[in-house]
Amino acid sequence: MKTATDPPEPDRITGALHPRDTPRLLGQSEAETTFLTAFNSNRLHHGWLINGPRGVGKATLAWSIARFLLTTPVRSDTSLFGDVLPPPDTLDVAQDHPVCSRIRAGSEPGLFVLRRPYDEKTNRLKQQITVDEVRKLKNFFALSATDGGRRVVIVDAADDMNTSAANAILKVLEEPPERCCLLLISHQPAGLLPTLRSRCCDLRLLPLSPENMTRALQQAETTSSPDPGAELGTEPGVISKPNSHGHAAVLAELSAGSVGGSIRLSNLDGIALYGDLISLFSNLPNLDRSRAIKLADMAAVRGAEDRFDMLLTLIEIFLSRLARSGVTGQMPAVEITKGEFNVLSKASPNTAKGRAWAEIAQQITARVQHGRAVNLDPAALILDTVFSMQKTAVR
Repeated sequence: MKTATDPPEPDRITGALHPRDTPRLLGQSEAETTFLTAFNSNRLHHGWLINGPRGVGKATLAWSIARFLLTTPVRSDTSLFGDVLPPPDTLDVAQDHPVCSRIRAGSEPGLFVLRRPYDEKTNRLKQQITVDEVRKLKNFFALSATDGGRRVVIVDAADDMNTSAANAILKVLEEPPERCCLLLISHQPAGLLPTLRSRCCDLRLLPLSPENMTRALQQAETTSSPDPGAELGTEPGVISKPNSHGHAAVLAELSAGSVGGSIRLSNLDGIALYGDLISLFSNLPNLDRSRAIKLADMAAVRGAEDRFDMLLTLIEIFLSRLARSGVTGQMPAVEITKGEFNVLSKASPNTAKGRAWAEIAQQITARVQHGRAVNLDPAALILDTVFSMQKTAVR
């Protein structure tokens, strides 16, 4: 189990259980069925690309598959007593199984997790997975080969690998060790090497429905515990209670069906923050500059980096909804906050306006990426974004 003295984990969301500790994957039965069908037909591929939007359960599925493979004996047609063994129809494994206990403790010899390492010198997580991390697989395969069981590698996330690391993983996929399964998690598979994608079977996960979002948030609320290794600075184990279907529907809409995104929104009061944005832009092309400055200053407070990131994300969502409603001539399925539909209809009344918002959204994304790369003042970056949106409204 993780302790307060352990380094932060790049694959943990503040306020939620780590994927290895999440008891059940919700809303992704199609992907589970696809994997089990391959397993039961003796066509288990050695490489799987688990992809989809952030926060929809990709890592939870990877850890579920790892537990399943490491607890399920290498297949034979009969049991010790000659009985025909039925094919498994679920990835669920008893949590008191010794393998599960070792996985939770981080001591399972048949599992290797490849992710961004922690830099002891800077006391920060590194930005990339380097080839040095991939080279550790050589010792893993050598040491774990003696027991004759399966070996599982989780790469979380494959998007974090630099070119040298990606090429090293590609060599493993091209010449896989016996009884080895690599599970590559990717948020943006189009950015991976084409040869890497071609060597893997595809497991695509979809955004969650409001019903499954409610169940997932209830599971997180019931089982959440302090996460001492969390990278973000907000209070651990705190999420808003999904008291109604309407609340879950709003979270599902704002997070695009992402449980992880919903938990972040709940932790940082994202729905209220989105309401502040709608209020700020309610009179476009007119803009209350004092309110804009106040919003920018709030995001620039030291220690509020996660809130700054959330604000930029919400601006991107708002721009996307402006563009889509203008181009399609239809409002989104759910109004996130009162008055949003009125703002969308006024600011993006036709296809031409919708396309203009789509264009400025691309420009703002590029400027934000550049601003972060050169460590531009967060308040200045927010104000630049807001005023660019105002100019688009004026046009």
